[in-house]
Amino acid sequence: MSAVSAVTATDLGEPLAAALAAATEDRLVYDLAGIETRHDTLRRELPGVQVRFAVKACPVDEVLAALARRGAGADAASPGEVEQALRAGVPVGRVHYGNTVKSDRNIAEAYRLGVRTFATDSLQDVAALAAHAPGARVFCRVATGGAGAVWGLSDKFGCPPGDAVRVLAAARDAGLVPAGLSVHVGSQQMTGQAWHTAVEDLGEVLPALGRRGIRVDHVNLGGGLPALGYRDRRGNPLDPPLDKIFAVIREGMDELRRIHGGPLEFVVEPGRHLVADHGAIRAHVARLAERRAANGVRQHWLYLSCGKFNGLYEMDALQYRLVFPGHPDGPFVPAVVAGPTCDSDDAYSHEEGMVPVPEALASGDPVWVLSCGAYATSYTTRGFNGFAPLPYAFAGRPEGSGADD
Repeated sequence: MSAVSAVTATDLGEPLAAALAAATEDRLVYDLAGIETRHDTLRRELPGVQVRFAVKACPVDEVLAALARRGAGADAASPGEVEQALRAGVPVGRVHYGNTVKSDRNIAEAYRLGVRTFATDSLQDVAALAAHAPGARVFCRVATGGAGAVWGLSDKFGCPPGDAVRVLAAARDAGLVPAGLSVHVGSQQMTGQAWHTAVEDLGEVLPALGRRGIRVDHVNLGGGLPALGYRDRRGNPLDPPLDKIFAVIREGMDELRRIHGGPLEFVVEPGRHLVADHGAIRAHVARLAERRAANGVRQHWLYLSCGKFNGLYEMDALQYRLVFPGHPDGPFVPAVVAGPTCDSDDAYSHEEGMVPVPEALASGDPVWVLSCGAYATSYTTRGFNGFAPLPYAFAGRPEGSGADD
């Protein structure tokens, strides 16, 4: 039996628990009030910082609109995300194009939509921005190692500190405004040290830019702020030291202002930190089966109605917490958890960790999947194996009044 105890409904906030209990069909439920509260807490922890929500984490109009009402902007990675943010009520002045990978057409379309601030990390991208977004503000992404994060993001984006100076100098020479620097310490970053190291790198670039006569007006500290309700692949709680992370970021901001020697604004791009723990899936049991493995050992397998391809894409790296509302007291048996498709990747790694599930589960019993408000909609397929994407709804609204109407 796994050493990890079963999760109960008390691990959920009341609005989500009530909405999941009321749902009679599978759906993804968001708690908009919880998302707003997480945003407000972030602003209190990092006073004066501008929030640009990473749209890719939860491209849901109602979520974007709720955050926009709290003053957040949008970190968009494509013209499509720019359009969605504007449609949801985000002022165009609070939208930046945060993806360093973009075609000429992408740049021109975002510029046409009114975006005037773009990320960059190469001379080629700078030339394209000068041609298709003349006069735009640019911020250069400085590469990080990604150590300490569940997803490191260390290779595809960013440039070394010395190259960042050359990139922003080229931007100035091309008629663009070299406005800032950025970093991203990796998604679901579990250490404060990652931000400390990033600040050290940025602290080298700022004086080097000054020697070139370039004074940026902001630093974008990127995403990476963790969700709080995840478990690792073995089922152990991931317990990020959030208070320490915030303290390191505040200290780093003070240090960068000191090095810069003048006004310096700060931006953050939270995604999963704002939405992951405030979204949950009402799924159901397809089957609890007992099967003999190739080595002769008998195992229980819990097949759910949703999996990697329709809501739980990140199950390669995480174990989502499960609640079984019809069987709160067990008895429990260890099981491999898998989705409904005929793809062998659609399962937790059964070599690493089992999940305690009620032995009496029957096909059709409800299952609540917690902390899956991030990336559940954006990574979902259009219907792999014929299993449809999950509709979504909102806690506190009557059944049937959500976006699945």
